[in-house]
Amino acid sequence: MCMMHKEVRAGQMEETENLRSPAMDAPQSSSRAGAVVATLALAGTVAAIMQTLVTPLIAELPQILNTSSSNAAWVITVTLLVAGVCVPVSGRLGDLMGKRRMMLVCVVPLIIGSVVCALASSVVPMIVGRGLQGMGMGMVPLGIALLRDVVPTEKLSGSIALVSASMGIGGAIGLPLAAAVAQYANWRVLFWGSAVLALIIGVMIFSIVPDVPAAAKGQRFDAPGAVGLAIGLVSLLLAISKGADWGWGSGITLGLFAVAVVALAVWGFYELRTRDPLVDLRTTARPRVLFTNASSILIGVGMYAFMLIAPQILQFPEATGYGLGQSMLAAGLWIAPGGIMMMLISPLGGKLINARGPKFALISGALVIATGYAVAIPLMGTAWGIMIAGIVINSGVALAYGSMPALIMSSVPVAETAAANGFNTLMRSLGTTIGSAVIGVVLSQMTVSMGGYTFASEGGFRTGLVIGCGVALASAAVATLIPALRKADDAETADAASAEEAPARA
Repeated sequence: MCMMHKEVRAGQMEETENLRSPAMDAPQSSSRAGAVVATLALAGTVAAIMQTLVTPLIAELPQILNTSSSNAAWVITVTLLVAGVCVPVSGRLGDLMGKRRMMLVCVVPLIIGSVVCALASSVVPMIVGRGLQGMGMGMVPLGIALLRDVVPTEKLSGSIALVSASMGIGGAIGLPLAAAVAQYANWRVLFWGSAVLALIIGVMIFSIVPDVPAAAKGQRFDAPGAVGLAIGLVSLLLAISKGADWGWGSGITLGLFAVAVVALAVWGFYELRTRDPLVDLRTTARPRVLFTNASSILIGVGMYAFMLIAPQILQFPEATGYGLGQSMLAAGLWIAPGGIMMMLISPLGGKLINARGPKFALISGALVIATGYAVAIPLMGTAWGIMIAGIVINSGVALAYGSMPALIMSSVPVAETAAANGFNTLMRSLGTTIGSAVIGVVLSQMTVSMGGYTFASEGGFRTGLVIGCGVALASAAVATLIPALRKADDAETADAASAEEAPARA
């Protein structure tokens, strides 16, 4: 038993050590590394705030933009679609051109998009601006991948956990901030403020984050692969996100699903046969990467289910018998402690990864999320009960989000780090889209009428919470299938890195 424990411990240490980039000449000083991590975490938080920016304005957008509710919904949908396409592309360009350079490139559309939205007076420029903001979402996987190059080994796991969780942190904290601004100031202030935040992040990245050599320099960019992936992803995400509005059996929804299946199949066939693919599907098919991505989709569903349910329960009228009658600002403040808890748990998640390995942290995170949903079901009748459930669920999300990049980066060649992280981020986003669609269908089908208005029923909310719990348990089950890092995988990753560095040394 003692020997077995030593072998397991050795394997866990090997997983952590394999996160390091062999291209890194010398570790940064502790103070410099801390400043880099803080900058990258803030960049991820700002990117998440961009996504939740319009949430307080959803009900007012048709009036603000003088358009219909269906047209106004594109203000949210377009960001999802553009981010889905640009995140994996940005990751690959980061491997080819340098991660820091691509992060600076991502800042530009965030600034321009924010300014366009701030000046918009109709729906078309607002959609264009929100699409530009979606182009900047690739900063998070790029930042995570960059940590492999610039952070000392002993701080790497905790740093990955914090930067990875920054998307959730920004979402939870950004909601009450955006609600406060929308309630007490002009809505345009939201976008002027986001432009200033993006500019500050750009200056910080330029000043603090070191430039490191591109791991895949000299390889070509797979433009046909990018186009094929864009067609497949846009069709799939559009069908999932708008299917409830158009009808799941409608011709346009079914047609988009068919286009997605054909486009992604052709794209996969092409990617397996091109020399420098946008996404190396052979690497993605490795069991460690495959099961991590599958678990990531389920984690995304589980996380987003609560984000949809909690604000509605908090804001529904007390007359329904289960609504808590809170304002948008108050609802955001009740949810905000969950985001703060993610910030506090992330460093502990890094220590857990170092002690027990990223697989254990992922399984633990999924089980904590499931526990949070189990807590939410009996406590959903009070605001403090919703807050407690949110704290537990977000603690699990912090553990899970920190472990996913650690699993991915320990399993792929250095030249594919950013692209692989971008693909994993895409899987999380796909999970949130699926979660939004599933919970949306449940809440739209299980309703009650009161005073001429239709509300999602208490049974609908409870069903949604049960689904969130079940999906989190399913994610834990999938994560148990992730195999330990094999010596062969480790050697293959190192050999690939050495081969890529050889021309530079010559």
